[in-house]
Amino acid sequence: MGKVLFIPVSIIGGYIAGFIGKKAFEGVWAAIDDEEPPDSKHRETPWLKLILALALEGAIFRAVRGIADHASRLSFYRATGAWPGETRPEPEPE
Repeated sequence: MGKVLFIPVSIIGGYIAGFIGKKAFEGVWAAIDDEEPPDSKHRETPWLKLILALALEGAIFRAVRGIADHASRLSFYRATGAWPGETRPEPEPE
């Protein structure tokens, strides 16, 4: 039951994390380059700059999303007493 109640919390947290991740990437990119980040849709995009921007954006989004997900799960647990997920990773079979 706790997992079902956690779905709206997770969705809202995902939107907030996406917004924060976007703003964080824009701030970091502004410190790296004065121009807008390159887009794969643009024909005149240097490969090295595109790869750097995509890798940086992916790392920032993944970190922000992971932090937001864990924080929302922890808050949900403190509010309800039910952890919405696994307590610890399953051991891999040998």
